[in-house]
Amino acid sequence: MAKLIVGAAIVTAGVLGVSFYLSSSTIHSLLTENHELNKAIKNLTAEEQIGYATLQSQRRNEHGELESTIRFVQTAAGKPKEIVSEQLFTITGEVIHFDALIVKFSNDYVIDGKERALYLWRRIYGETISPSSGELIEIPNQAPERYHSITRSLRMKESDIFWEAIWNLANNPEQLSQYGITAVFGNAIYTKLQLGQITLFKISPTGQIYPEVLDTH
Repeated sequence: MAKLIVGAAIVTAGVLGVSFYLSSSTIHSLLTENHELNKAIKNLTAEEQIGYATLQSQRRNEHGELESTIRFVQTAAGKPKEIVSEQLFTITGEVIHFDALIVKFSNDYVIDGKERALYLWRRIYGETISPSSGELIEIPNQAPERYHSITRSLRMKESDIFWEAIWNLANNPEQLSQYGITAVFGNAIYTKLQLGQITLFKISPTGQIYPEVLDTH
């Protein structure tokens, strides 16, 4: 019986090892040999605005806590007037946090000397809870709608592998650094939303996200 258990463990480890190797090997080939993917990333334009949020309503719940209903909009990459995603969230509290993952492609990968970046929204939450308890904006490991041009450059299995590797940078920011790809968090984005205002999400020259408030009154 002991030999069977040890044998099964060895087989399992072998399968996992092969799976990890194939996954690593495939993401390597995608990032170094897939010209369509490389072209799609090169075609990413410099962005100044990636979406906005508005406060739709506020009320007290049965526990006396203030609840804010927020409309969260994502715009197309490089096209701030084109809406690709629109969601409603009800968050406890006045100060709302927006958790984003910024993935940078340096000129080591892009080659033309101009950095590119992907902006992936992760979670939204109020000041009374931890980030891990926040509501998901994008589903981890899946392709964000605003980057359909990149997804379109890949076959279905390749797309799964690519986006899983990109999302995994949240846990290991340097995982793809050998290709000139690193991740930083924009999880300090927080603001107190007001009725009648639009909070734009803008990009700084260094790639960080920050809020800018427009008064619509």
